[in-house]
Order: sequence, then structure tokens, then C-alpha cells
Amino acid sequence: MWGGQAEGATVAEALAERPGPGADDAAGGVPEPAPLGVAVQATGHPEVDALLTRLGDADILPTEDHIEVYEDVHRGLRDALTALDDNRS
Repeated sequence: MWGGQAEGATVAEALAERPGPGADDAAGGVPEPAPLGVAVQATGHPEVDALLTRLGDADILPTEDHIEVYEDVHRGLRDALTALDDNRS
């Protein structure tokens, strides 16, 4: 799931096993990027707010696991927009 973690591993478990930001990657000596810490403002739509909060997971996961977060958020936002269109019909 996250960086080779077993299915069901939590973000906290994944973080506990990873070196801190700026630590050299053992494979290539490339430092892990530091979290951006971007603040997210609430939209007032609980479903959208939950998805925006999910984006914060990318800040604490290794780069190679970001795509999973982005795809989850994209899918959720697309579904929320589709539901708005369905309600207007």
C-alpha cells in the first residue's frame, strides 16, 4: 500500500519505518522531500472537504505513493461533481 507496506498498514506505521525528511534514500543517496505543509480551507461540502484532507496524505508518504492519493482524490471529486449534475436533472 504505502512504500511496500502490508495492506491495512496505517500512515503512522508507514512513517515509523521511514527516515525523516531530508534523510538520504539508501538506494540512491537522494534525500526525501520535506512535507510542504500546505493548509487547506474548508469548502463547506463535507465530501469535498474529506477529499481535500486526503491530499494531506501525500505530504507524509513517499513520492512513489503520491499517485494513489491523487487518483483517490480525483475519483472522489469527479463523483461529487457527477452527483451534483445528477441532482440538477
